[in-house]
Amino acid sequence: MKETGFFAEFRKFIARGNVLDMAVGLVVGSAFTAIVNSLVNDIIMPIVGLLTGGIDFQDLQIILKPATETTEAVAIRYGLFINKIISFVIIAFAVFCIVKGINKMREATAKKEESAKAAPAAPPQDIVLLTEIRDLLKK
Repeated sequence: MKETGFFAEFRKFIARGNVLDMAVGLVVGSAFTAIVNSLVNDIIMPIVGLLTGGIDFQDLQIILKPATETTEAVAIRYGLFINKIISFVIIAFAVFCIVKGINKMREATAKKEESAKAAPAAPPQDIVLLTEIRDLLKK
């Protein structure tokens, strides 16, 4: 029995290599996110806190309603937002550097291919010698 319709199309989509590439990209992206989060939280933010007089951005908040015995405090945690902005800038910079490096490699490869196509290979020495002999015999 031949599959048709939605499930056949889905199976064809899954069988393509692009789905595997996407899955690998997601896994690598998740690992990269963990590295960047550690870089921001464990290395950069302590330095920024030191430069700002020991302020821990994660603790910065505006309390709208104080905590009671039965409820938690309601607060705007703008310090966490600052951390996320710094993380975003670092991720954007890292992605920019990666894309820039890839583009340079592609340009270098394209130049090599272009120069290889533009300049034909020199004929072997024996062919050059035979050509000179032929030209001399014609004279």
